[in-house]
Amino acid sequence: MPRDMIFTSESVTPGHPDKLCDQISDAAIDAFLRHDPAAHAVVECAVATGVVFLAARFAAEAVIDLPSLARKVIANVGYVEGGFDARSCSILTSLVELPKSMRQPACVKPDEEAIAACSALDQANVFGYACRETQELMPLPISLAHRIARALDRARPHLPWLSPDAKTQVSIEYRDRRPLRIHTVTVTAAVAAGTPSGQVEEGLRAAVAKTFDDADMRPDGRTAINVNAGEPYEIGGPARHAGLTGRKNGIDTYGEIARQSGAALSGKDPSRIDRIGAYAARHAAKNVVAAGFAERCEVHLAYAIGRAEPLSLSVTSFGTGAIPDQDIAARVENAVDFRPAAIMRRFGLRTQPGLRGEQGFYRPLAVYGHFGRPDLDLPWEATDLVDALRG
Repeated sequence: MPRDMIFTSESVTPGHPDKLCDQISDAAIDAFLRHDPAAHAVVECAVATGVVFLAARFAAEAVIDLPSLARKVIANVGYVEGGFDARSCSILTSLVELPKSMRQPACVKPDEEAIAACSALDQANVFGYACRETQELMPLPISLAHRIARALDRARPHLPWLSPDAKTQVSIEYRDRRPLRIHTVTVTAAVAAGTPSGQVEEGLRAAVAKTFDDADMRPDGRTAINVNAGEPYEIGGPARHAGLTGRKNGIDTYGEIARQSGAALSGKDPSRIDRIGAYAARHAAKNVVAAGFAERCEVHLAYAIGRAEPLSLSVTSFGTGAIPDQDIAARVENAVDFRPAAIMRRFGLRTQPGLRGEQGFYRPLAVYGHFGRPDLDLPWEATDLVDALRG
């Protein structure tokens, strides 16, 4: 990271086509695990004008009506009329039921023998990151971009011309590697045809302004705030552009200021190490920072198919470490079990109480990021390793 720079991160609202796909995919994972905690499932989704395509491979003691579930998610997001309608869109499916032997009953509440026997089912590099830029130890640009996206979605019931599909972007000016000020805020939102531009400008600026009431940093007199500055945006969602599960990794993680895996997080059950390994790496990185060992920290884990233990673990503190990086890594390795079944057990990923709720546990992760999230009680956001790391 250069000492002085302007860095930009983006977020999107739930009606963005890619995020719509993520929500459908994760709602399906919730449904499978709600009915069968040992289920194995991978669900991917694509959307375009009037069409939803669902591809699912699963082994479960459950029967899930995926098309009906998809329509429910689409309607909940706000697409109930116009160019993309939950009630009338075509839904195509490719459903492959795998052998029941692929279920993972031993990993629901694994004992030590099951933890040793449960290996990674895929190869993966996963990364976790944390820094002292916000209270939740997340990078400031992505934290503020998520805040604004959330504010736009909350404003929709009061702004009937506002579509579920919008993008936000926040640019932070850094000085000596620390956030100095908000340089630019950009909001691009689809609106109903014929809505006066002045009305759009006033409504969206008011929604943005409320975002900063309790934020870690506020705009100053020089901050540029751009509202629908490009071409007219009167058609949003899948009627305007196609969407696909797993295409917004930067939004899902750290706003591209830190490394991330190329693999999707959404649409995968807890057997997938590329998902749960990222959660474990974030947990470790956040606790390193919370324990005072670094101002910024990245934890990298590498996994190979057929092995339970990670191939490697490394820590980078970007020159902010209170002790050498290899010593931090040794503390992390001693304090944390990164084997797949151990991660599942530590976080309760197959038995979370949220799985039984209407919103589920995984679906809320599909918008506004999988990390930070003070609105959710996520186990990998707990700073419960601080004492173990210090000891």
